[in-house]
Amino acid sequence: MLDSPFDLDNEDAYRRWRDEKLAQAPTALTDLVVEIGDPRRLTDSEHAAILERCRRANMAIYVGQTGDDPDKAIPTAIGARFGLHRLDHNRGADEDAITSLTVQTDAGHRDYIPYSNRPIDWHTDGYYNSPDREIFALLLHCVQPAESGGENALLDQEIAYILVRDKSPDYIRALMHPECMTIPASFVDGEQVRPDQPGPVFSVRPDGRLHMRFTNRSRNIRWREDGLTAEAVACLKGILKEGSPWHFKGRLKSGWGLVSNNALHTRTGFTDGSAPRLLYRARYYDRIEGT
Repeated sequence: MLDSPFDLDNEDAYRRWRDEKLAQAPTALTDLVVEIGDPRRLTDSEHAAILERCRRANMAIYVGQTGDDPDKAIPTAIGARFGLHRLDHNRGADEDAITSLTVQTDAGHRDYIPYSNRPIDWHTDGYYNSPDREIFALLLHCVQPAESGGENALLDQEIAYILVRDKSPDYIRALMHPECMTIPASFVDGEQVRPDQPGPVFSVRPDGRLHMRFTNRSRNIRWREDGLTAEAVACLKGILKEGSPWHFKGRLKSGWGLVSNNALHTRTGFTDGSAPRLLYRARYYDRIEGT
């Protein structure tokens, strides 16, 4: 991590990166929005506008013109346009690895909150994955919003890092410990389908980019048992709850979508109307190309 801003012993590099990051970081949801035509066929200028926002905020929102077209080629095509190809075939996903986020009551989905209408607290996607299946990018495409509710809050993970480190670099040190956050083993019908998954909250990729895995769930999670970790986790959770100029809230409409480097996000509870809420979710082992 030569001259890395994430090296806790290199305050100068951190300050330079921090000041540049905050100077260009958006502070209004509208700053993330790019109006486009068909996300399956982005123009060069549309691609450049989305990429520019992802470079500044690790996320962008596109406002497309496809309405409630359920074509699953939409998320696949826009993902590929940003160098996203390696999809995560998680258990709840469809056969093409694109997940249909809608209320589902079958045995394979009913126990998982994303397939219900219940709220979901702050998290990054795939926080329970093994290190060789880290989720670096997340794409959401809205086919049909809920009749009411279903809003998302968003926060750039690099901003979260800054807000914690400015409180205490030691908190970052604790959150980077390889056993900081453990998701316990998962069982289905008495058979283990996933072992314990320990890992850090913040880590640095081989390319020097910051990565974050986090969930604010209160059950089925184990935090490293030491005082500094407890303080660091409380600090991070407080920042997420209290808000900041860089917290955003909004709701995707039909034809709209989110492209992100797996930024922190939430979802409020919702109520369906005559047409059920449907979003497509694509998780990738790649990071957005050019960010």
